[in-house]
Amino acid sequence: MTPGQPVHATTVAVRRRGAWQGVMILGPSGAGKSDLALRLIGRGWRLVSDDYTQVWASDGAVHASAPASIAGRIEVRGLGIVAARTRPVCRVALAVACIAEGVERLPEPQTRAFAGVDLPLLALDPRPASAVDVVAAALETL
Repeated sequence: MTPGQPVHATTVAVRRRGAWQGVMILGPSGAGKSDLALRLIGRGWRLVSDDYTQVWASDGAVHASAPASIAGRIEVRGLGIVAARTRPVCRVALAVACIAEGVERLPEPQTRAFAGVDLPLLALDPRPASAVDVVAAALETL
């Protein structure tokens, strides 16, 4: 398992059903990736990587880790770079695309390929307080 090209994503993981499952939060700079990750971390999730995530496929699954230069740290807007409790590697179960516009109420399922493996893709406005609950609910449906 050799990490591949970095993806512009913040990745967090939660222990669920006896294993760590990751969520990659995608979006351009300023989209709210780190903010959403901080709120999930506040609920017991662990940081895998902030802003850039190394991804690779193994046994038909996507795995993620942080590039060594940023491992264990997350940007807190208005405060700076801070240390966070981390999970060094995780299997990614879900990708979340941060969008600024409204989200469809009942969207068709979407996927996006990473390292040649399709992952479920959730389009989400990360700003509402309920965004963390939507991410958790989406992970539960998988």
